[in-house]
Amino acid sequence: MAAAEGHAWVVGLMSGTSLDGIDAALIETDGETIRAFGEAATFPYQAAFRARLAATLGRPSGYEAVEAELTRRHADAVRDLLAGLPAGHPAPSLVGFHGHTIDHRPGEGVTVQIGDGGALARMLGIPVVDDFRGADVAAGGQGAPLAPLYHVALLADVEAPVAVLNIGGMANLTWVGGDGPPVAFDTGPGNALLDQWVERRTGRRYDEDGALAATGRVAREAVARYLADPWFDRAPPKSLDRLDFGLDAVAGLSAADGAATLADVTAAAVARAAAHLPAPPERWLVAGGGRRNPVVMARLSARLGVPCDPVEALGWEGDALEAQAFAFLAMRSRRALPLSLPTTTGVAAPATGGRLHWP
Repeated sequence: MAAAEGHAWVVGLMSGTSLDGIDAALIETDGETIRAFGEAATFPYQAAFRARLAATLGRPSGYEAVEAELTRRHADAVRDLLAGLPAGHPAPSLVGFHGHTIDHRPGEGVTVQIGDGGALARMLGIPVVDDFRGADVAAGGQGAPLAPLYHVALLADVEAPVAVLNIGGMANLTWVGGDGPPVAFDTGPGNALLDQWVERRTGRRYDEDGALAATGRVAREAVARYLADPWFDRAPPKSLDRLDFGLDAVAGLSAADGAATLADVTAAAVARAAAHLPAPPERWLVAGGGRRNPVVMARLSARLGVPCDPVEALGWEGDALEAQAFAFLAMRSRRALPLSLPTTTGVAAPATGGRLHWP
């Protein structure tokens, strides 16, 4: 593959901190611009595998069987995605394989994403780029977020300043403000705490349509306890691990009040994050599963005081955005272009990364 010669079709794969499944997406890109968007799909994890995957979080070893299964599931996801392509569609030349983060402590130089890129390349017969975060963390960066340069490419014709907010298990933002570099960092809990709470109290995986939170009352003292964490006062860039926040502050609340409170924590954390930005965004574009929760979206608008729209307002595919980003980053890695900047991860200088595996 002569990636440097121009645009090519690339598959991106993402298994996020929400533990809900694999997002797969095709884009045609040269790692700097996006020529076309292709098929995208989500492949949910069954409950049993989700439990096995969750059990690997924070473990230094003993996850080999889960890693092998995770890799096979990603291979199946790519095959299923490609099987749905129309006749004559060009085959992808590259796969961007994020894997699944099980440990992320960048302050200690640690970031671990399980998934075997070499095995995936052999299964698919397509070159695979993985290990997107390791080089950044080794160079002193936070290793996250990594989607900002993709957001910049998407926002090329959008009037700034604007912020792209991704509410996955954790939430992160990208601020784009004109001629300067993007600013990006994690804002705090996204869906992870709310999903964990709802599953623990109701047995459901998440608060569909915000129905539970809509019937509850926000416990403001509990919100204040979360926001008292010194992490929120730290200047960016900064990033979080899924296990950095827990449910102790809402432990005594009813199911509905806890859900309402945790939805407000997500929004309040974003509002705190906005204070770290170079200029207030005139618009927030929201991706990730959180954009589907009307209570979270309403709390965001109330706390930020400016429009907060799902990214579909610009014609983007919110469910595919992160997978598309790793397709874009795979091509950038292939061309030895930076994946991260000092203003997005805190790395000392623009850093490329990723490991290429041939079939």
